[in-house]
Amino acid sequence: MAGCGRTARSLLFVRISVLALFALFLGCGNLHGASGAKPTFEEANNLFSQGNYTASLSGYARLFDSCPEARDRILFEMGVIHSHPRNGDRDYQKALDCFQRLIREYPASEYRRDSERMVFSIANVAIKDGTIADQQTRIDALRKEAADKESEITALRRTIADLERKVLECAVKTRAVTRILIEKGDRRLTLFSRGEALKSYRIALGGAPSGPKEREGDNRTPEGAYVIDSKNGNSQYHLSLHISYPNERDKKRAKELGVSPGGDIMIHGIKNGFSWVGDSQADADWTRGCVAVSDEEIEEIYKLVQIGTAVEIRP
Repeated sequence: MAGCGRTARSLLFVRISVLALFALFLGCGNLHGASGAKPTFEEANNLFSQGNYTASLSGYARLFDSCPEARDRILFEMGVIHSHPRNGDRDYQKALDCFQRLIREYPASEYRRDSERMVFSIANVAIKDGTIADQQTRIDALRKEAADKESEITALRRTIADLERKVLECAVKTRAVTRILIEKGDRRLTLFSRGEALKSYRIALGGAPSGPKEREGDNRTPEGAYVIDSKNGNSQYHLSLHISYPNERDKKRAKELGVSPGGDIMIHGIKNGFSWVGDSQADADWTRGCVAVSDEEIEEIYKLVQIGTAVEIRP
């Protein structure tokens, strides 16, 4: 894309240069020519200045037959109009034909040198236009390819979601969740059935997630081996599964520190009234030490997990 940008800037520079030449040439060119034809020259030039390029070309074409002594000038000004950047119907080939004919048939013309400069400038513009057109075609092809890939990815994600749903439906029927693994560092909760992972969820942790919970109010999520010892269908956080923190090890550590280990550590959804947050709840650690998922996810987990299910929380 950087190359395309440089090409576009180069093209803009060339076009500005050409536009400057147009202003110079047309401003000077209209001072010459047969005096009897001057009103018609002025009319054609005025039409050009108003942006009526087709009418201006028609006027110069009529002059070409009636003013043979000014044909070099007419060819030059027609070439200018055909290649003007603001002419929506500009035709570089017609412009080149005009300038090249002038150079070939009127070698002594005062417009010869300017025509040679215009041929050079227009050739550059045409080449750069072609380069940009080729690059745009390539960009369009890449965009289409990316869109096709995105459609394939979307379809694949839909297939995966359907398979996950079927696996979970089977797990609900057989009550097959035997273990919950919470990996704090990866912010991930995974449900297992007899050693096989069923599904993983993005989670949010306590506001001070590093290290094991040591005391009440430290906003840390525990680390260690626990079980689900109760379920609350009327939780302030949609639904919740209570984790059996503190275990004996947690109690011993707190006693040695002379503090209360705290409690009420749960896997839960979003605080009631804020369900609109959805999956983005996992973008930051916001709990007081609990493990949070979205409301939709806690509904799924709540159905699958039974009291007594093992919970392992890793750093």
